[in-house]
Amino acid sequence: MAALAACSAPGAIPGATAFNWTSSAPLISPQPAPDRTIYAVKDPSIIHTGGKYHVFMTTAGSDGWGLAYTSFEKWSDASSAEIVPLAKSPMGPGYRAAPQVFYFAPQKTWYLIYQGADPLYSTSNDIGNPLSWSAPKPFFRATPDIIKPPQGNGWLDFWVICDEEKCYLFNTDDHGRLLRSETAVGQFPNGFHNTVAVISEKTEDLFEASNTYRIAGTHTYITLVEAISPKGRYFRIWKSSTLDGKWEPFSSAPMNAFASRDNVGQLWSEGISHGEMIRTNADQTMTIDPCRPLEYLFQGNDPAVRVDDYIRIPYRLGVITAKGENPVSALCR
Repeated sequence: MAALAACSAPGAIPGATAFNWTSSAPLISPQPAPDRTIYAVKDPSIIHTGGKYHVFMTTAGSDGWGLAYTSFEKWSDASSAEIVPLAKSPMGPGYRAAPQVFYFAPQKTWYLIYQGADPLYSTSNDIGNPLSWSAPKPFFRATPDIIKPPQGNGWLDFWVICDEEKCYLFNTDDHGRLLRSETAVGQFPNGFHNTVAVISEKTEDLFEASNTYRIAGTHTYITLVEAISPKGRYFRIWKSSTLDGKWEPFSSAPMNAFASRDNVGQLWSEGISHGEMIRTNADQTMTIDPCRPLEYLFQGNDPAVRVDDYIRIPYRLGVITAKGENPVSALCR
């Protein structure tokens, strides 16, 4: 990969300055269930380990929201791989949504982060066994004041990433804020505190589903947050040199766009919504390799299908793959 080019104008981003993608067809869809109707699979989290993809997702059904799991060796097998409800595990039934999975190396334990009324987690020693997840535990003893009225409007879509010293929990609030809490690596999953807003914009410009990554071989972190436009959902991208630092736009595209209807070819969906990067590592550092083509697993919906109830939106899961250079690949050494 060529070295970074000089900036051509004040504030310009070195190297390639925007993203372009191509989309797969829908790869994971709802499967028939004996006791309920499944309308959608959404909010995916993905790990590749032991020669398999492991995908966790929200299911939207006639009995509400829950979590589920599937695994497969090749994407060509994804559509036929069994989807297992995690309600069958000690995690139990109830409102569960928006999972994030990672391996917490200091404890040699898998963590599944998800939302109930507040951020929850379960643990497992075997990511391939969907019945092994523990009962839910909360991260916080009490909801921080910044989340509650009149300061806030609740919280959702929780995401954990750690550096050498601290673990950070990010979340959005559907009202234009990206928030961050922190704890020491040695205290995780306990001790989260210092909940602050780190980006604040209009509600539609910074909505939900944030996900944050470290770029291997660099001192750069990126964070993606879903926004809403007249053309549908899309993701914006920011960068920072530290997880507790200032976030700056990391694309020259309008609204520092990462993935949208304007830059994804062969897109079958109304937009690009809640998703996760497909990473080469599984641990709590959430590291992506800038020397490999970026792949992003996302939820999409057929724009021709209109429903009057949010839970019935027919979300499916697909993958977009980056084409050519972009601001992340420009960091490959």
